[in-house]
Amino acid sequence: MRIAVVFDTPYGGWNHPEHERQMTTEVAAWHEDEPEMEYQIADALQERGHEVYLLGVRDDLQYLIRTLADMQPDLVFNAAEAFCRSATLEYLVPGMLEAEGYHYTGSPPLALLVSRNKAMSKKVLAYHGIRVPGFVTYRLGEPADRAPELRFPLIVKPLQSDASAGIAQGSVVQDQTALQERVGLVHERFHQPAIAEEFVDGRELYVSLIGNGEALDILPITEMVFDKRKTRIEERIATQYAKWDEDYRARKGIRNVFARPLSHAAREGIERICRTAFRALWLRDYARFDVRLAPDGEVWFIEANANPFISYGHDMANAAQKAGMDYYQFIERLVSVAAWRYERP
Repeated sequence: MRIAVVFDTPYGGWNHPEHERQMTTEVAAWHEDEPEMEYQIADALQERGHEVYLLGVRDDLQYLIRTLADMQPDLVFNAAEAFCRSATLEYLVPGMLEAEGYHYTGSPPLALLVSRNKAMSKKVLAYHGIRVPGFVTYRLGEPADRAPELRFPLIVKPLQSDASAGIAQGSVVQDQTALQERVGLVHERFHQPAIAEEFVDGRELYVSLIGNGEALDILPITEMVFDKRKTRIEERIATQYAKWDEDYRARKGIRNVFARPLSHAAREGIERICRTAFRALWLRDYARFDVRLAPDGEVWFIEANANPFISYGHDMANAAQKAGMDYYQFIERLVSVAAWRYERP
């Protein structure tokens, strides 16, 4: 199959040959440093026998249109996580693919927009009977000068960021004064609205899904665990450091592991909720959800990621490996489910 791997890039003026050389260099040095996700995907597709074209987009959608018109791919693997270095504009790339009639992997523009907006997605899920934390939003520049009708503590986040951007120990606030300060910080530092939601104590679980419709598979659930000897209770949240800073993770004893035993009822509830959410948010092909399992057994839906990180050695790829797929087979599976979706009558 002829596949174009489309991704956001900081490199201006690079075409396929330059990216292919960079991919070769990074893959050869994999034991020293992790290659960029798009190069891992392209390498896996080449290993599976596909004809692969690397198409990096920085700030020019016309370049994307021209290059795809010349190439005429059978499928576009959408690995774009941003446009013009803005993650909130990630929907523009699949939007253009839709407009030009190309077949591509992953969720459509509307699903990306709704899922990224934490308030909008929670409203949709609550309508479908899924338990979500109570929340309030603050538009850019709007002060949090009134106490919300919510139960403290609250956790304050940028409304449209992912990968725990903007989440730190100070994000959990205990009173109105701290809420006001944190909302102001989010506005100033991230230049976007803030959401404050009721903090849910419990196990931090990550659920990966692959497929569509009735053929939707839930991969083995992963969990972020904290060494209780090295962390205080208030430190046991998925901050940006807890997710991405390896030195911090090692110092605090933070690990992502396959979930410790879950009761039959909890596992059933998680799977039912995640299948409902996948459909309610109009997701396609694959996604990852963050849920919390409270001490009383209640399952709370925290966030949906319609365009998750799929590099080797990270949560979704690890879950696929646990399900019996090596990394090459995992990437091939994403191609297969997208191609099958377009082939259906």
